[in-house]
Amino acid sequence: MPIYLWKGTNRYGDPVSGERLAGSPEDLQRVLQREQITVASIAPMKAGLKIPFLNFERVKKKELAIFARQMSVLIDAELPLIQSLTILAEQTRNKYFKRVITEVRGDVEAGSSLNQAMRKHPKAFDDLFCNLIASGEQSGSLDVMLQRLAEYIEKAVKLRSQVRSAMIYPTAIITFALLVAIFLMWKVIPIFSGIFQELGAQLPGLTYFIVKLSNFVQNYIFFIFLGMIASVFLFRYYKKTAVGRASVDRLTLRLPLFGKLLLKVAISRVTRTLSTLLSGGVSMLESLKITSSTAGNSLIEKSVLDVRKQVTEGRSLTDAFRTTGRFPFMMTQMISVGEATGTLDQMLAKLSDFYEDEVSASVAALLSILEPVMMIFVGGIVGVLILSMYLPIFNLMAQIQ
Repeated sequence: MPIYLWKGTNRYGDPVSGERLAGSPEDLQRVLQREQITVASIAPMKAGLKIPFLNFERVKKKELAIFARQMSVLIDAELPLIQSLTILAEQTRNKYFKRVITEVRGDVEAGSSLNQAMRKHPKAFDDLFCNLIASGEQSGSLDVMLQRLAEYIEKAVKLRSQVRSAMIYPTAIITFALLVAIFLMWKVIPIFSGIFQELGAQLPGLTYFIVKLSNFVQNYIFFIFLGMIASVFLFRYYKKTAVGRASVDRLTLRLPLFGKLLLKVAISRVTRTLSTLLSGGVSMLESLKITSSTAGNSLIEKSVLDVRKQVTEGRSLTDAFRTTGRFPFMMTQMISVGEATGTLDQMLAKLSDFYEDEVSASVAALLSILEPVMMIFVGGIVGVLILSMYLPIFNLMAQIQ
């Protein structure tokens, strides 16, 4: 259905406007009249520029968390579902998300359940979100489920930001060091090289190598930058393939400083997701299936799917996690206690809190270690380049003396 832009006044005489999906302007006018809105104008929305290889239609996790929390408050205040969706659609700035909420509202108004309407938009609402909404609708506790979803997403966003802060710093420093080195070899070292040739200075081995490397950079600077950009895109493409993702995930878990940190992040995600789903009344098998997709690592994902397979064969959750050999002993012990006492969701939540604290401590320690290491790395690259240019000068001074 097309999207229409409308303007009018509400029953209090205040000006209102917005976007709505409708079969025709007449249909939209009838809908707005039922909401006691006096329509002033209705016009079809103009199609924006769409680039095939760039997709801007996405919903950020923070926006989804705000949506869930606000909707929980509106439903807890006993506002009708359709009115709640209308309010949220009107105040959402993300145009794509606004359109999604509007379409969900239209489906609900047509008689569909909320979770069925949301499942039509997997880019905005994943399986975890839809399953908890379905559980909330069935149990009559939709506001509680939305609040749990908001808390889950907010903690996931916090965890992701901590990991990014640990990964972005060294990446940015290394990229900066490489760009500085390329610039020096492109613009600065050729000046010294010309002076050395005029003076007839004998170049030491290090200087000779740097000068040759500088000549290569001068001759192929365009292809070097093109290759750097292409390598980024090729790596991203390779990582999207099944083989590439498995090899990259395996490598990241073996990294000296980051491997243990990323494993803790994956375990925190698994335990948090499983706890949220089980406390929401989702079945164990469905919870494990959804949890596997949120691990963020293909090896952990495969292990969770192996756990699910063993549970279907009749094994306990504790034995299934233990036999994979990829999860820590403390995790299997806590799961065992949770199964024995009937508090599995609570034990998993405590596990997730523990590993989130571990991630925070690990990130702080990692950043304190990386700061001097990165400074030494950058200083070493620049120092080698400068030293290679001064060695011939020292030789010339020795010859003059």
